[in-house]
Amino acid sequence: MGGVEDEEPALKRTKLSAKGFFSLSNCSSSVECVVGSSSDLMARPLSDERGDEVVGSKGIIKREEFVRIITKALYSLGYEKSGENLEEESGIPLNSSVVNLFMQQIHDGDWEESVATLKRIGLEDETIVRDASFLILEQKFFELLDGDKVMDALKTLRTEIAQLCVDSTRIRELSSSIVSPYGQDGSSRQDYIRARTRLKLLEKLQKLIPPTVMIPEKRLEHLVEQAIILQREACSFHNILDKDMSLYSDHHCGKTQIPSRTLQILDAHGDEVWFVQFSHDGKYLATASKDQTAIIWEVATDGGVSVKHRLFGHQKPVSSVSWSPNGQELLTCGLEEAVMRWDVFTGERLQVYEKNGSGFISCAWFPCGKYVLSGLSDKSICMWTLDGIEVESWTGQKTLRISDLEITGDGEHLLSICKENTILFFNKKTKHERFIEEDQKVILSFGSEDSQVYIWHRSSGDLVDALPGHSGAINCVSWNPANPHMLASASDDRTVRIWGLKRLDVKYPNAYSNGNNHHCNGEKLR
Repeated sequence: MGGVEDEEPALKRTKLSAKGFFSLSNCSSSVECVVGSSSDLMARPLSDERGDEVVGSKGIIKREEFVRIITKALYSLGYEKSGENLEEESGIPLNSSVVNLFMQQIHDGDWEESVATLKRIGLEDETIVRDASFLILEQKFFELLDGDKVMDALKTLRTEIAQLCVDSTRIRELSSSIVSPYGQDGSSRQDYIRARTRLKLLEKLQKLIPPTVMIPEKRLEHLVEQAIILQREACSFHNILDKDMSLYSDHHCGKTQIPSRTLQILDAHGDEVWFVQFSHDGKYLATASKDQTAIIWEVATDGGVSVKHRLFGHQKPVSSVSWSPNGQELLTCGLEEAVMRWDVFTGERLQVYEKNGSGFISCAWFPCGKYVLSGLSDKSICMWTLDGIEVESWTGQKTLRISDLEITGDGEHLLSICKENTILFFNKKTKHERFIEEDQKVILSFGSEDSQVYIWHRSSGDLVDALPGHSGAINCVSWNPANPHMLASASDDRTVRIWGLKRLDVKYPNAYSNGNNHHCNGEKLR
């Protein structure tokens, strides 16, 4: 299996808080905090007698950093009094007085003063000071435009922004924004200006300024997420939804979380089953067969699977299927033939996509759901409107064939199995091709020729389990997106097996039969 020659398929902030940004222990306001000599305003490492202390059993977490990050998180979550109390009780301020003054000035729109204060923070890298000053003056420029102070905005551009010599291209864009009501992306100038809030400016500045001076937003959340992800990747049998992971204990899944028991055998097809795929919401299952049909199956709330529609119309084996982004329509691809679009709920055939002189090998949906993609036997990839009009076509320079096809969520890149053990990564705008070979360890295989379903750990590549049961080669495997404990496998033995957890004692009606068949030949069902 796998070649075209033998007619078989190859194998998704909290609001600005003045207290959160500017409160300091023993200060009633930011203005009171900064009174004193200019030397007092210089940002220095926040240290006291606790500076060398550590927390935690490993002795690697610095107390001062730990307290500041917790304080930052409290303010970000809106717990302002708690943040103030932590600063006062620990004696460790979140920010130095000069940083608080700087942030207050940004919040109040005191642009000249904020640029001057920025230079007193004590940043050693002049590039950071220049880039940050550019962002501040750019905000000033747009706010002047928003207030219809065009001449003042032009003066700021010429005498302040241009003097920084940061980005000549960006300066030309700012100049054009004075005379043009629309930006390069087609958005109106007013909409663009309104999107540039002072809060967003502060977020950009925090990314520029060293974290020892200004702690990045959501730093604690980021650290916790990193810890969870590391535990998930280290879990040999991880197979639960991320939302079910808890912070209360270290994460570990047992092998019982792997679906390794056959719950149902679906034998409605009359020949080899080449493709299987759950819908995005896990409520339906679609299968494609050498018997020239596809079947839409319905997944009941108890996990039982039964036939919803049998889809007739192809004159050649059906090699693959693809669910629409909203899950309401299904594409079926006849090998070296045509692609058909179906209504999932009625079983009605909505459209046939054909091209003279070329057969279809694979199909996929554009992320917006308004276009259909197809891989053809002439090594090209075509994009169609839903009503069958071809709008664009791409042909790779080094592609041997298009045996499977997907598109990234942003709609910018096409992914295809283009030759043995190789994935084509194609930018549809720049027409740039990149090939990913199998030895780069990005391909994960489940099917096999020895009638077993193999489950591998995605990160480590270790074999997790091998599931016997089929009597023919395994062509395709699909996990239920809504239920990680449900797995479907398609085989040359003409069956689809539904796998679940061993510990479940579930019995389904008609578990070893077709159920109530609902035939469909492309006509609207009544």
